[in-house]
Amino acid sequence: MADRAQPVRPGAGIVAATLVAVTILGSLAAVFWRAGGAVSPGPADWSAVRFTILQALVSAGLSLVLAIPVARALARRRFPGRGLLVTLLGAPFLLPVIVAILGLLAVFGRSGWVNGALGAFGLPPIQIYGFHGVVLAHVFFNLPLATRLILQGWAEIPAERFRLAAQLNLGPGDIRRLLEWPMLARIAPGAFAVVFGICLTSFAVALTLGGGPRATTVELAIYQAFQFDFDLGRAAFLACIQIALTLSAALIALRLATGESFGAGLDRIVDRWDADAPGLRLTDTACIMFAALFLVVPMAAVAVNGLPGMLSLPASVWRAVATSLKVALLSLAVLSALAIPMTAALSLGRHRWIDLAGLLGLAVSPLALGTGLFIVLYPLADPAALALPVTAGVNAVMALPFAMRILVPAARTIVQDHGRLGAHLDMGRGPFLRLVLLPRLAPQLGFAAGLGMALSLGDLGVIALFANNDAATLPLQIYRLMGAYRMQAASGAALLLMLLAFGAFWICDHKGRARAET
Repeated sequence: MADRAQPVRPGAGIVAATLVAVTILGSLAAVFWRAGGAVSPGPADWSAVRFTILQALVSAGLSLVLAIPVARALARRRFPGRGLLVTLLGAPFLLPVIVAILGLLAVFGRSGWVNGALGAFGLPPIQIYGFHGVVLAHVFFNLPLATRLILQGWAEIPAERFRLAAQLNLGPGDIRRLLEWPMLARIAPGAFAVVFGICLTSFAVALTLGGGPRATTVELAIYQAFQFDFDLGRAAFLACIQIALTLSAALIALRLATGESFGAGLDRIVDRWDADAPGLRLTDTACIMFAALFLVVPMAAVAVNGLPGMLSLPASVWRAVATSLKVALLSLAVLSALAIPMTAALSLGRHRWIDLAGLLGLAVSPLALGTGLFIVLYPLADPAALALPVTAGVNAVMALPFAMRILVPAARTIVQDHGRLGAHLDMGRGPFLRLVLLPRLAPQLGFAAGLGMALSLGDLGVIALFANNDAATLPLQIYRLMGAYRMQAASGAALLLMLLAFGAFWICDHKGRARAET
């Protein structure tokens, strides 16, 4: 179609993408500029780099090793509640990090359920702080993600391949060698790189379970350089290292995300004749039960420990709730203002650089972006006075890549199916957007909005850099309560935060799907 027949206009999307690119690249430029005069890194900085890489390697390796048998068990078993369990595997992505850490402390902490059971048998307690705790928390967050990625790989093997293997009377060993290992060789390296990249930038985990000279990550070192030393040059240099590590992981993930698939099938349900042996059934059952307990028990611990604390929450928690809701709603407004025009522009199938601009948020950690914004804003205004709008903006940029992945495929289909008819009816671009594109995009818009709200409500990154005592979000207030050893109030606030995050996601997602049905 010629430009004048297009049902949507790309201009607003180009402006939004340019704004995102300038914000991210400008912040990075400020970091690089400031790092030019930085002091030489000391032994503690290189120790933080080594610890960051080591914990990310171990966390990604353990997550992948545990995820493979769990994904294989889910791929070859059908049982009541399987769909719910697969859905629950997405819960840690929405669960605020500080809430999950409180759940892990309740289960694996010094006075937790596991150490209580070990003490009853006279066994020594396990330690959760330091390297072990950071790895444990990362496995809790990334085991479900790795399982979902690998499970998708199993689902891509056509049922006809398994049917042919059964007709040739191939055993479980032959299935592994001919079908499963080639699939894992294609999927697992990319999944490892994705999890490795995520573990490089998990600030809240290192802040609460790490710390100390032997368990400090690069992001935690950036935070300490700001908060304790106010050494902008050292913080900028560390941010440069953080960016280099994250970009390296992203490039490796993109390079490994290639390979030949098994081809198309007829979308039949896979019947695994090779997995009927009692030993295999028992192994699969054990793997599925392990994953379910490892996922559900910490969240249940948050609910059990948080209920008494919710009855006597201090006033500071309710002020933090109001602040978090303001930040999340502002972040949602910014996310919508960026994602909708960029999606409309990409639905035309042109301007691919807009997609790349939207993905920039994945290559930069929130703390590195916050470092750049701090350097830019510090000579102009008090960063603490801009803490909430800056946090909302960074949260929106961080959620933008996920929103784009949700919205763009559906928008392209809508424009392809209805754009020509809209042009023939001489429907203007505004009416087409209001009457055709947005209503049909309602389910995806609701899902993306819920995801953006949940991620913003649970963020504990940029706000820790900018905020003063008068401007705490709920995750930051929970961290402060933990630091003051007010664990009952912290547990109650964590339960409240979990309900807010899941509730916001459910409301937005439900509204979007309900809007599509009317």
